[in-house]
Formats: sequence, C-alpha cells, structure tokens
Amino acid sequence: MSPSFRLVYVPGVMPDKWVRIWNERLPGVPLTLTQAQPGEAVERLRDRDADAGLVRMPVDRTVFSAIPLYTEQTVVVVPKDHLVTAVDEVSPEDLADDIVLHPLDDVLGWDTLPGRPALERPATTADAVELVAAGIGVLVVPLSLARLHHRRDLTHRPLTDAPASSVALAWREDAHTDQVEDFIGIVRGRTVNSTRGRKRPEPAGRDKERRTGRDRAGNRRAAATGKGSGRRGGTGGATGNPRRGKPRRRS
Repeated sequence: MSPSFRLVYVPGVMPDKWVRIWNERLPGVPLTLTQAQPGEAVERLRDRDADAGLVRMPVDRTVFSAIPLYTEQTVVVVPKDHLVTAVDEVSPEDLADDIVLHPLDDVLGWDTLPGRPALERPATTADAVELVAAGIGVLVVPLSLARLHHRRDLTHRPLTDAPASSVALAWREDAHTDQVEDFIGIVRGRTVNSTRGRKRPEPAGRDKERRTGRDRAGNRRAAATGKGSGRRGGTGGATGNPRRGKPRRRS
C-alpha cells in the first residue's frame, strides 16, 4: 500500500470538499492530488500511478470499477453578442449556420456534430475557447468546462438534445484498498462511524477507560443500594442499623 492516497482528477471536477473531509478524518494519510486530461487520468490509473480517479465516463469496466457521481449539463459557449444569447436554451438546429469547433480532447462523444465543421480541430478545449473569443466559431462542452475557461467576453446557454458527460469515481478492480474504500465513503456522504465504511480502530486505552468507567459506575451504584457489598440488606445487617435484642440475664 502506498504511504499516501493518490487521487487523480480531470479538468472541471472540483474535489476540494472531499479532500477537506479526507484530511479531517485521516490526518495520518496524506492525500496527493493530481490534475490530468481525461485520457491521461485513465492511463495513470491503469499504470497504478494513482489509487483512484475522478474521471469522465466511459471507462473500461473489464479493468476498472466505477461509481457514477453526476451527469453534467451540456452548454454552447458563444460570444456575448451572439444571436442565441436572446434565448434561455438552444437546440442543435439553432447552430446550423455556425462553425461548431470540435477539439481533440472533446469529452462528449458526438455521433454527429451540429453546425458546420471547422477546417481543423483545435488541440485542446482551451484553444477552442480562444477561437470562440476570436469569432471563428462556437463550442459545445460540459458546463464545468465552460466555467473553468470563463472569459468576460463569452457566455453560454444550455444545449438540448445533446450528449452529456458523466463524472465517476474509478479505480482498478484489482486495487480496491482500504484507502479506496475510505474515499468511497467520503464521496457517498457516509459518516465517520457508518457501518458501511471501514471500522476505525479506537485509540489505545479507550476501551480500558470505558471498562473502568463502567466498573466505577457499577461500584458506586452497588454501594448506594447495598448490593454487591457482601452485606445483607434489610433489618438484619445494614450498616448503621445494628440488630438490637433483649439483654441477656446474668446467671
């Protein structure tokens, strides 16, 4: 087992809350956090360079176990003066006259991209955003990526009838460690004492303290009730109430 828990995550995912809970619950196990592009993140898991990953589906289920976490809304990123900004949501048909950029790191997996294709595919989503800002085309991405690459001169609108990207927690099937189970519990919102999570060992001496506390409490109760002291209660032997009989006559 590695001395730390190595978590890889893809752009757009915000693991801060889960990392904070990990650090509170497991201060003795450092969490190493690394961001990687979707394909690279999966390769890091495959090569055992990470213990678990917050990745985009799909993943190879013959190699990885995965817990789907959420599905993102798909949006179209456009200049602020674009015609579609006049509506609350956009359909693929509304983009028929636009050049729709298709970066090489696209995570939506289109069967047929709407609009008109560009002459070349941008290398990255960040490059595509720059082209949108230059007025060359529009870009369709998950909402988190639109927010990640936000620019003041651009905006976005929800796109209906479009593929969506799902985020999952994934790990190698043959590497389901106690640390992975701990992180699964955090992501699923289990409490620290949840019976579904891994049981935490009690600090040394805690069990002895509890037994001692029970023994002392039991002894105090026994003393108060007269039980367990070796004396008989009632009129025949309670302390402070000796039995008084008639004085015996002297012969």
